[in-house]
Amino acid sequence: MKVLRIQKAQATRDGAGVNISRIAGFDGKSLDPYLMIDELKSDDSQDFMAGFPAHPHRGIETFTYIRKGGFEHRDQMGNVKAIRSGDVQWMSTGRGVIHSEMPLADAVDGMHGFQIWLNMPAKDKMRPPRYQDSSQTGVATITTDAQVTLRALAGDWLIDGHSVSSALQGLAGNGAIADVILPANSSATLDVSQHQKVLVYIHTGKLSEPEYGELYLLDVEPKAPLSLIAGSQGAGVLVLAGQPIGEKIAHMGPFVMNTQEELQQAVRDYHAGRFGDIV
Repeated sequence: MKVLRIQKAQATRDGAGVNISRIAGFDGKSLDPYLMIDELKSDDSQDFMAGFPAHPHRGIETFTYIRKGGFEHRDQMGNVKAIRSGDVQWMSTGRGVIHSEMPLADAVDGMHGFQIWLNMPAKDKMRPPRYQDSSQTGVATITTDAQVTLRALAGDWLIDGHSVSSALQGLAGNGAIADVILPANSSATLDVSQHQKVLVYIHTGKLSEPEYGELYLLDVEPKAPLSLIAGSQGAGVLVLAGQPIGEKIAHMGPFVMNTQEELQQAVRDYHAGRFGDIV
């Protein structure tokens, strides 16, 4: 793989004091069509039990993936779902969503998960919100001859000549997300040629070529096959792919629009109660 740019996640806090590692791209260029990658990884319940009380969004899509532990999701659309280990959840917030994400009681043994934000194109930012999760369909998974496992979290994937498709399609920017788990010293090749942006985030272990470990995000050349080679510890990576939207971004907290006036309108609409209330 040819690495074009390298970033390392930075420690921060969000929600009611949840400790996370974050890579942000609110310039609308560096991660496009993605805006932010948050990783929550801790065995200490004090790092995450305060959770994410009710808060609004407009103009983005949120994608949640849980590897360990779980959250209860609630929103003004009436969705009340337990998102547990192995589950994914997607909200295309459009003109407005209010939701909360609070740790499940059995998450006291630790938590490992991601929330990823995708930008929405201007033409879709004020459409009605949409919701989908994997609680009924599960997550499509394939294991190669080398015992490399790919979990197709969203979109379509081709690994070592084998294809697998997620039940979750239609993310903004044709977003596709996979969790690839490589045993020690194993390798796999993904065909990502249909995408214009490909990002590799290392969440477990290390890659050996190039040699990077946890918390690093690699922006890679999409025209070449994506060769993943694990080090002696093995490796786990999220692969995020898609088509850049290429539009101007105006960002304020949970709102991402195209102009400052649209941001101010989002704030007014929220305070006027136009986003609704969690049922």
